[in-house]
Amino acid sequence: MIRVIAITKDLKIVYDLPLEDLSKDNILWYWMDFNNPTEEEISLLSTHFHFHQLSIEDCVFSFNNPKLDYYDNYNYFVLNALNQDTLDPLEISLFVDNSYIVSYHSTELNELDEAWKSVKTDNKNWDKGPSYIAHKILDNIVDYFFPAINKIQDKLDEIENNASRKHIRSLMDEIFEIRSDLLKMRRTINSMRDLLYRITNSERLIGFHEHKLYFSDIYDHLVKLSDMIASNRELTSDMRDNYLSINSSRMNKHMMFLTVISSIFIPLTFIVGVYGMNFEIMPELTWKYGYLVILLIMAIIAIEMFFWFKRKGWFDM
Repeated sequence: MIRVIAITKDLKIVYDLPLEDLSKDNILWYWMDFNNPTEEEISLLSTHFHFHQLSIEDCVFSFNNPKLDYYDNYNYFVLNALNQDTLDPLEISLFVDNSYIVSYHSTELNELDEAWKSVKTDNKNWDKGPSYIAHKILDNIVDYFFPAINKIQDKLDEIENNASRKHIRSLMDEIFEIRSDLLKMRRTINSMRDLLYRITNSERLIGFHEHKLYFSDIYDHLVKLSDMIASNRELTSDMRDNYLSINSSRMNKHMMFLTVISSIFIPLTFIVGVYGMNFEIMPELTWKYGYLVILLIMAIIAIEMFFWFKRKGWFDM
């Protein structure tokens, strides 16, 4: 699907103009959005706009990191939005010139839809041109990073409080899953941060200099997001280490308890083993009270060892 917004020189908005009318003298600039286009619509990138083949290939065959390429008649941007469910990057391509901006994306994106609605109503900024549209798209993309980060922080708070009394193994699984999500977001956000740094410091982006302050504001947001991810990763590391320490401590206590029980039964097993030997001549075997005495001795040994271990603090768990 293709949709078009055009701004005339007398600052009026026109919708869905045919391609041949977009080059008329009364058109100040226009925005054409390719949303999951057909093969025929994709061909317009080369037949109508005559974009360079390399930029078309980058546009159609996604899996690119955010980047900026300079061409003779336009600048080509690759942006990464965020899939709120999987946290995977969603690619958006922008072809930007003084008189037009062409956006291309293969999936429906709220970021683009909100920018589209904003342009339709914000008539005070219609004279700012395509760089204004690029700013709106970038601003919306970055704004959508914050809910994902906040959602992760809420999960970390739940794990830290552990109000539902989950087992440590379950908590560890959640922590490792969160660390994986943070890694995905770090790749996307850091790449976008580097792109914004290039945009704010580039001398070749015509029309962007007058909006440098706005792009710098987006860059500041990305730096903040990057710091939030770094702090959350440190928090998950601390929580992981704490839970591993707790689990190790519990394991040591269990092993200590089992060791105490085994230690108590070692001398008892020795006594039983001695008197379980099948020799005919053993003086104690003919003693009337031998059985009771041996049981009493075994009980005394067990009780003495129990209290000795208790004084040593082996039962303090």
